[in-house]
Amino acid sequence: MPPKTMKAMMLDRPGTELHLREIAVPEPGRHQVLIEVLACGVCRTDLHVVDGDLTEPKLPIIPGHEIVGTVVATGMDVTGLAPGARVGVPWLGHTCGACPYCRTQRENLCDAPGFTGYQIDGGYADYAVADADYCFPLPADGDAAKQAPLMCAGLIGYRSYRMAGEAKRLGIYGFGAAAHILAQLAVHQGREVHAFTRSGDRMAQEFAAELGCVWAGSSEEEPPVPLDAAIIFAPVGSLVPAALKAVVKGGTVVCAGIHMSDIPQFPYSILWEERVVRSVANLTRRDGHEFLELAAKAPIETEIRRYPLANANRALADLRSGAITGAAVLIP
Repeated sequence: MPPKTMKAMMLDRPGTELHLREIAVPEPGRHQVLIEVLACGVCRTDLHVVDGDLTEPKLPIIPGHEIVGTVVATGMDVTGLAPGARVGVPWLGHTCGACPYCRTQRENLCDAPGFTGYQIDGGYADYAVADADYCFPLPADGDAAKQAPLMCAGLIGYRSYRMAGEAKRLGIYGFGAAAHILAQLAVHQGREVHAFTRSGDRMAQEFAAELGCVWAGSSEEEPPVPLDAAIIFAPVGSLVPAALKAVVKGGTVVCAGIHMSDIPQFPYSILWEERVVRSVANLTRRDGHEFLELAAKAPIETEIRRYPLANANRALADLRSGAITGAAVLIP
């Protein structure tokens, strides 16, 4: 039996730090499971929630949507998951199942969604509840902290990767948690990956080279060859025209983040010749199952920095400043 209370890092008001609280352990609803959190990744979207860039959070809210944990209790209508199972919980935590998007296999665009760590309390805590239909089974013998970044950096990154098409030469702007996972998958599949980092970030460039990228440089530089497609993980609107200039005729630029600064005005000439700019919104469960199956076969190794749960504010600050290579993970 779980305890009656737990520790949780809570956001009371955007633009402020999280506070460590002792609160009641939640009870799972009919279609939910109660999870003992083993690890929770710290995602840039968490920063957007905490900093107020995303403007509709439930408040107070427990952030965190890269949850890995063990099922300890299930609601009465849950089938297929039992206590003792290890699961991962992603950003998309619930959909209505009835809107036109849900009915046409586009649940990532649901009209009435619920997002983990935004409208649904997340994993910066000892325990969390989650919709059983939006939990992904995970191997129980894996390192939970290394599995955690797969739940968003990997899943959203994979959807962005799919939207980039069959690009042989792929550019990745913003070499953080998602990029370091997707670079490994792309290299495994025989693609040439070009990594773009913050100006002067030699550590990130060396890390990209270690992962098999054929070129790594500043996002202000032009790649040595034209790219077939580019994915922008950094929330910087000025990278859109830079990436358009870097891709070939008919090339695709994918904006992978949930939030981005304004895109500056740019000449039509760099969009012309059937170049495409597209965004990625959330994920589908199909994306998750496909990616986790691929990740199990490809030699993907997540680079992580572990933090105690009580140090969540430090982890967020380190992510904000660019001090983390790979991904930050909280350990309750």
